[in-house]
Amino acid sequence: QVQLVESGGGLVQPGGSLRLSCAASGTIFSINTMGWYRQAPGKQRELVATITNSGSTNYADSVKGRFTISRDNAKNTVSLQMNSLQREDTAVYYCAASEIRGTQATDDFGSWGQGTQVTVSS
Repeated sequence: QVQLVESGGGLVQPGGSLRLSCAASGTIFSINTMGWYRQAPGKQRELVATITNSGSTNYADSVKGRFTISRDNAKNTVSLQMNSLQREDTAVYYCAASEIRGTQATDDFGSWGQGTQVTVSS
């Protein structure tokens, strides 16, 4: 079983930056793809970005060019650098882990963190 703990959320003004981090523990050898999802009030959870254990990345169109996902396999962490934040980025952000290489399907992510709130507001 994999445990995931996110950190780094908070309140930021439009145009600002935040960096989210996620620490994995447990049966981490089983993890291939890690990802960040988000869920805004009244909306479905959506994929933000994924990264495989070899470093291949994928981004939602809405965050391309603004967000960067990275991974440190030695430290068992994954991060999400968020720049040029917009009000529409306000959501609870979740870290997730999958045993399936390169997947972008929500159902393939069997481990989830508790979520961290990101609020973009002036």
